[in-house]
Amino acid sequence: MQRPDLPAPITGRLHQSHIGTTIPPMRVIAKKHLIAYWQTHPDAEQPLKAWHDEVANAVWQTPQDIKRQFASASFVAHNRVVFNIKGNHHRLIVAVAYRFGAVYIKFVGTHADYDKIDASSVEME
Repeated sequence: MQRPDLPAPITGRLHQSHIGTTIPPMRVIAKKHLIAYWQTHPDAEQPLKAWHDEVANAVWQTPQDIKRQFASASFVAHNRVVFNIKGNHHRLIVAVAYRFGAVYIKFVGTHADYDKIDASSVEME
């Protein structure tokens, strides 16, 4: 989905900022955790792949950029964002490093698993 405030991508997946600099898309760190999760929760595979593909082509410089793309995303402490996956059956928590264009997977689990953790401090094991 093309962000309305950015021009169309220029070379490859790079985007041009409003001041003319080139901005690479977000990098998803620790995709292996998504893969491990969908291997035990096959119903989450396609929604997680879709989330990953969307994020890997996005340019997020502020929380508002995320909210424009994922209206149901929730923000918690430490630049963490909670995403509802597959109609809220699964939850995904990431930490976003806006300056570095990186998204770090911190938690992926069922909604019931999510209710047992602290979203602002959970880490993948």
